[in-house]
Amino acid sequence: MDGLTGIPAAPRAGEWAVRRRGRPPARLRLFCLPHAGGGAAAFRSWAPHLGPEIEVVPIRLPGRESRFRERPHDRLGDLLPPLLRDVAPLLDGPHAWFGHSMGAGIAFEVCRALHRLGLPEPRRLLVAGLPAPQLPRRATPVHDAPAPELCERIGALNGHGAEARAGSPLLNVMLPTLRADFAVAETHVHRPGPPLDCPITVYGGRSDASTTEDELRAWGPHSTAGTTVRLFDGGHFFPHDAPEAFLPVLARDLLGRRPAPAPERV
Repeated sequence: MDGLTGIPAAPRAGEWAVRRRGRPPARLRLFCLPHAGGGAAAFRSWAPHLGPEIEVVPIRLPGRESRFRERPHDRLGDLLPPLLRDVAPLLDGPHAWFGHSMGAGIAFEVCRALHRLGLPEPRRLLVAGLPAPQLPRRATPVHDAPAPELCERIGALNGHGAEARAGSPLLNVMLPTLRADFAVAETHVHRPGPPLDCPITVYGGRSDASTTEDELRAWGPHSTAGTTVRLFDGGHFFPHDAPEAFLPVLARDLLGRRPAPAPERV
């Protein structure tokens, strides 16, 4: 696309957008970006809940799953160009972006970049578990901290099992990717710019110590089309801990009504 002129070409590595083959056309394409350390598998179970009208397209970042051998990006400025190049051909119809925690910050910057580059813009941005980007960070950076301190932060965010135990085999394997992901979030400096023309929906967990309701409502100035804040029971990982409560609301925000059920597989 012409809007990508000026973005340095990157070597083709693993694909960023994960799509199900043979899927019929949907009314809207939903790109999903995960929390730090997360992968495309975090959204594997979402499609049946959202129905056939929404195509769930998880974004698989380098350093995890089938891209485990690729070096993870540790700066948002390095991550955006190859991501934009990979998804640009998929912006040929109505689409929206969802991001959780670190992924919410990436999704926001993707939407701002689409506007700057003159690429098709989303119908809606949906962010979960992240204070508004212009606010000062309350948490001490941990991307270059000793492993026990990084593990403590993951545990405070209600991290799951072995990921939150220092010295565990899973943590040792994932530590470079976790550090890189935290660096993406912690080193990025917000730069003021024009608000998005699409509406923003902001989701938060009532028990999430990393965000407050006021910090979620502070997303308001980033949209000219209105911002809605919705709170759910649960902690930082409420979208994945209770998908049966979260996903119907997400679908209604995207479609304006309850989605049709997905056909059963036979």
